Formats: sequence, structure tokens, C-alpha cells
Amino acid sequence: MVGTRSGFTGELAPCGKVVDGEHYRDEDEAGLIIRDKYYRCGCRRILHLYHDGSIHSTSIRHNGTTVKERFSQDHGF
Repeated sequence: MVGTRSGFTGELAPCGKVVDGEHYRDEDEAGLIIRDKYYRCGCRRILHLYHDGSIHSTSIRHNGTTVKERFSQDHGF
């Protein structure tokens, strides 16, 4: 797996600010998909789709506060 990074401009971050940032994408042939966004303000959005079909999705504000968390039953912490 070799991921790619690309920049984006003017997107709404989890904290409510419109900022630029970087998008990281990676996937393998067996079904794992990673889509993470890193905002210039320090916020993050994480989306991981696993081989078994389960999903982990989290948004984190730049102060460390989790905005939302969704875990499937197979990957719930």
C-alpha cells in the first residue's frame, strides 16, 4: 500500500472554520480504504473502511475534542 496526499482549499473543518488542508488516501486490493483529512487549523477527519465491511469514522477538533464517533460492532473500542 502506498498512499497519496493532495491539498485542498476552503473546506469546513470540524471546529467550524473554513480552512485549507491535506487529504490522505490509501487502499489495498483486499478492500481496506483509508481517507483522512488534516486541516491547517489542527482538526482531523478519519474514515477507515475495513476488509470485513466495518467502518471507523471520527472527527476531531484542533483542541482534541471528538466531534462524532461511529464504530461498527467489529471495530468498536
